[in-house]
Amino acid sequence: MTVSIIVAIDENKAIGKNNQLLWHLPNDLKFFKKTTSGHTIIMGRKTFDSIGKALPNRRNIVISRNKNLKIEGAEVYSSIDQALNTCKNEQEVFIIGGAEIYKQAEPITDKFYITKVHHQFDADTFFNNLNLNELNEIWREENHADERHLYDYTFLILEKRK
Repeated sequence: MTVSIIVAIDENKAIGKNNQLLWHLPNDLKFFKKTTSGHTIIMGRKTFDSIGKALPNRRNIVISRNKNLKIEGAEVYSSIDQALNTCKNEQEVFIIGGAEIYKQAEPITDKFYITKVHHQFDADTFFNNLNLNELNEIWREENHADERHLYDYTFLILEKRK
């Protein structure tokens, strides 16, 4: 099983403010949907709350310390390890946030799908645990601002060096 993180970051590795994304890039949402559809996604409860519902065409897993939490359309586990133990037969599982879940998952992550937004935002949440020196770039797509996208952005797929 490949454990992958999918995240959108700005130039300072910011990922959010007040539990919300910092930008609206329709092509990033399409990239996320295309990449994660048909797979299991694992997220923290705050990330689930910010999305507001289980995402279709995916197995949704929420990590929460609240053992009594029930979420329609999602499975709830108390740790990433516990969640991953239920995914052993899957080819690839995606960690979709938030910051604390990314931090816990990074040591066991094999692959990173990153949207880098070429701008600096006012933020309170960051993806600081990414060390690019430990990763090999396997794919890149540069995109420029247009009428639907206010910022230049790059899609990257990186793998940990073996």
